[in-house]
Amino acid sequence: MPYKILLIAVASAALIGAGVGAGTYAAVGGSSKPATRVETQTVASSSSTSPAALTSQQTPMSVGEIYKRDAPSVVQITVTTQGSSGGFFGGSQTQEAQGSGFVYDTQGDIVTDQHVVAGASSISVRFANGASYKATLVGSDASSDLAVIKVNAPSSLLHPLALADSSRVQVGDGVVAIGSPFGLQGTITSGIVSALHRDITAPNNFTITDTIQTDAAINHGNSGGVLLNSSGQVIGVTAQIDSESGGNDGVGFAIPSNTVRSIVTQLIGSGSVQRAYLGVHIQTIPGDAAGRLGGSAGVEVTSVVSGSPAAKAGLKGASGSQVVNGQQYATGGDVITAIDGHSVSSADSLQTEVAGKKPGTRVTLTVVRNGSTKTITVTLGTRPS
Repeated sequence: MPYKILLIAVASAALIGAGVGAGTYAAVGGSSKPATRVETQTVASSSSTSPAALTSQQTPMSVGEIYKRDAPSVVQITVTTQGSSGGFFGGSQTQEAQGSGFVYDTQGDIVTDQHVVAGASSISVRFANGASYKATLVGSDASSDLAVIKVNAPSSLLHPLALADSSRVQVGDGVVAIGSPFGLQGTITSGIVSALHRDITAPNNFTITDTIQTDAAINHGNSGGVLLNSSGQVIGVTAQIDSESGGNDGVGFAIPSNTVRSIVTQLIGSGSVQRAYLGVHIQTIPGDAAGRLGGSAGVEVTSVVSGSPAAKAGLKGASGSQVVNGQQYATGGDVITAIDGHSVSSADSLQTEVAGKKPGTRVTLTVVRNGSTKTITVTLGTRPS
């Protein structure tokens, strides 16, 4: 089975990115993926745009033109961590890993992936001209796998890349990726958007929704690099590959730019991201399966996290399962059909509704329990890290 791999290039074998554990993908109709948690990123106001967005250019460019203009804004990141050396006497050893990042604004803020800088004792940024600068961590968010670091570099090196509106990206659009695969700084590859709305697993096992799938060659070290459209605007931050070999098999994933803008704005503003938290594992029950299951179509609560807002509100998890058309579905749990009057028919739609709320918000869930429809009021919490 293919597995998704975090794309940090590693100088020490002890830090090679491993496959993410199973059981963390959103279960939707027709999918064999297990159920997942229902939390995802909170969307910030679209008025909070980065300085980079103001420099946006809409004119299509050649791959060579994109590289000439944008590559100097993509940096190589080297991270030092302290790890156990093992052995009879114990002790610690210094380990290094490399990833990528890009200039976000003229204040020295650099965007990368959270897994690139996780656990770092020191961070350095190398620009295209060879100049290196020490960086400090502004903030990181494991749930979206995004982080911001800051360098005190001259303004001549700080050329922000423009962020595109990722909701306008379409399958088949031409794209290029720039990063430092295997430490080879300034590498560009090209391809197309091969799919949209993919779910990948964040470093903390929550789900990152709506990621962009591409066949542009992406490898270890591309983590935190950019996926650009034909106008040279950032449509995503490269994060993972789906691979049996551990190398590029033509399936890469990028965190969409609209998520990047939302999360990075919060990280720069406060150093952290606050998300609403319901505390359930869920599965989509499609209409064609609901009849065979003797229940209702909607979003089945497969289990409830102990002590969560959902548990305090009395939501009920599944008590059994049944196979319909080769797909295993949970049975006996509450089936959520609406939140605050907005119909939800899939795990993704419920995730989106929760993502649009703030911690502390009271929401009304419409659920079907044992054939009867009822409403349950839940006060959303703050997602634990």
